[in-house]
Amino acid sequence: MERTKTEVRDWLIVARQRLERVENPALEAQLILGAVLDQPRSKILAHPEWELTAVQLDSLGELLDRRLAGEPLPYILGHWEFFGLQFKVSPAVLIPRPETELLVEHALSWLAKNPTRRNAADVGIGSAAISATLLTRVPDLQVTGIDTSFAALEVAKFNLAAQGVSSRAHLVQADLLSACRGPYDLVCANLPYIPTDTLSGLEVFQKEPALALDGGMDGLRLIERLLADAPRWLASAGLILLEIEVGQGETAPALARSYFPEADIQLSTDLAGLPRLVSIESK
Repeated sequence: MERTKTEVRDWLIVARQRLERVENPALEAQLILGAVLDQPRSKILAHPEWELTAVQLDSLGELLDRRLAGEPLPYILGHWEFFGLQFKVSPAVLIPRPETELLVEHALSWLAKNPTRRNAADVGIGSAAISATLLTRVPDLQVTGIDTSFAALEVAKFNLAAQGVSSRAHLVQADLLSACRGPYDLVCANLPYIPTDTLSGLEVFQKEPALALDGGMDGLRLIERLLADAPRWLASAGLILLEIEVGQGETAPALARSYFPEADIQLSTDLAGLPRLVSIESK
């Protein structure tokens, strides 16, 4: 019996219907199709008449089933965009999010104003989205990337190489900056900041690594440990950038002031007007 032909347009219609419960079913269907065909969305949309092979249809069915089972789309695709760059992602690392671009923007601004300050650390490097982005835009920057997870460091290593910046990055498996002496001019930290009791009620629970999400009872456990150790490795007039949870707009700056009473401490909000970043510029 001859197999009925399935064209791109037909598959997209069915996929959108199956993905109706996700936020943007049309976009997700196109991205999944692009991953299987190894083609950009623009080319797929320009050729709705393309016929899909039996092998491609089997692969597409498998990926749709994984998405419908709740697996995050970036893990299914194996990559995700951040600050205009593509990064490999896996369940070993947190998925790069748009709100973290605020931290990168502040870091780039500070580095531009301080052209002689070029020794940085990325604490909890994960996929290396922060480090690789900074390194691609500041050609004389040196970054030490730290993570407790060896699997995460393997992903970071791949992404740094893919962006062509490995020669200026040094990866360390350690607990915060315990194995590093510095001094560091700039320290970027997107540490786990979700309170333990809050985490279990979030969509990311058991889908992304708990090691990269769970910040302890108040969400500030690791941030406090980092700040307590800062006098040992922070350069004079150095800058610490901390991404925080939206409910920490008062507690996180207060914690920073308790360790840096003389520093310039600023709270920045994201595009939604929510507290997202604490900057600490030491004197």
